[in-house]
Amino acid sequence: MAKKIVSDELWEIVEPLLPPEKPKPRGGRPPISNRAALTGILFVLKAGISWDMLPQEMGCGSGVTCWRRLRDWHEAGVWQRLHQVLLEHLRGADRLDWDRACMDSASIKAKKRGAATGPNPTDRGRPGTKRHLLTDRFGTPLAVRLTGANTHDSVLLEDLLDAVHPVAGRRGRPRQRPRKLHADKAYDARRCRRACRTRHIRPRIARRGIEDGQRLGRHRWVVERTFAWVEQMRRLATRYERRADIHEAFTLLGCSMICFKRLMRAF
Repeated sequence: MAKKIVSDELWEIVEPLLPPEKPKPRGGRPPISNRAALTGILFVLKAGISWDMLPQEMGCGSGVTCWRRLRDWHEAGVWQRLHQVLLEHLRGADRLDWDRACMDSASIKAKKRGAATGPNPTDRGRPGTKRHLLTDRFGTPLAVRLTGANTHDSVLLEDLLDAVHPVAGRRGRPRQRPRKLHADKAYDARRCRRACRTRHIRPRIARRGIEDGQRLGRHRWVVERTFAWVEQMRRLATRYERRADIHEAFTLLGCSMICFKRLMRAF
């Protein structure tokens, strides 16, 4: 039997986060169920197909219907809350390690340009989007930000650190800051180290012309692996959305699915 795209465990977490359906006083056709729409969204995310190629036999409605749910739920903050809830579940299961965090970025092609794109200096100036990612010691995504591909990595360091909301899930105060931050030479700047120390984080940033990065690389490799996990969801390997909010919704959902898989391995 084929594995469900939206498992019962995932739906149990997602369903309480969804906004209530709007009443239709004039009647009309009953809408596609939220679980079916989420199935269609995840299928497009993982398969990388266009919305109009969503198979009708799946019972998820049309691609336009799923696209609208993705958009509306993103505007309602569902994907951000889903990511936060999953982080709290992971902390409750003792699957988050705050001793070390890793930060890095990766650029992808942006086929249709749009907001949060820019000339990619590593791709002959073609339009691209840069994905900035902060993970824990095991590669669990803690925060993600999107910018144009021409944005320097160090510019997003403070914003990315502050994007981590306090994570509850265990007795005591919620955690928000890692003890150490590992990053490559792109973050080698006084303001980056000062920003870390201001937040009581010990910076472990490779220094240009002094360190070759090999010793620090044994800790930083986890964020590279997380980028590989993200790009296994084919819709995130290349940006096809002109609208930045739709691509951000897919990105948050992708990070949430990585968290959910780690949570399932804990049981």
